[in-house]
Amino acid sequence: MHVPKWAVALNLIAVALLATWAIALSSGKNPLPWPDPGSRIFSAASPKGKAAMVELLARHGVEERFKADSGGVLRSIMGDGTIINFSPPEITGRIGGVTSAVGLVSDDPLRSAREAAAFLRTKGFRAEVVEEIEPGLPIAFVVTDAMAGTAINFRPPISKMPAPE
Repeated sequence: MHVPKWAVALNLIAVALLATWAIALSSGKNPLPWPDPGSRIFSAASPKGKAAMVELLARHGVEERFKADSGGVLRSIMGDGTIINFSPPEITGRIGGVTSAVGLVSDDPLRSAREAAAFLRTKGFRAEVVEEIEPGLPIAFVVTDAMAGTAINFRPPISKMPAPE
């Protein structure tokens, strides 16, 4: 039986790509936008502070994957899904001064935020949904006294987010 050289080459390339992806996954550096586990978001006090934190994390093996600046917010998405950002006071003021967030993935962020707020209220906490913090980004926040200084934000999967500026 004759197997064409192009078929052998194609199979070798496919195996090499699969092996590369498996190695990247096992080292915690998935190059693909899925699975999207959400994020943990921390705000720096200034743009200079953000740059310093990104550099410090890189020194400890958490490399910057890409930047996604928008609406005055400077954002570095790190290889492990952590986001280090700088948000101007007018942005943080709209969410009660909260400077960190647990980012969750949802196909309908606003609906999920409303459901989360309702759930937290049934548990006796205050919870408010804040939407359109950054125009054009489909992110909804839940500000609650169940978390000290931390919000919950809901966003679509990274593959469905608008392209950064």
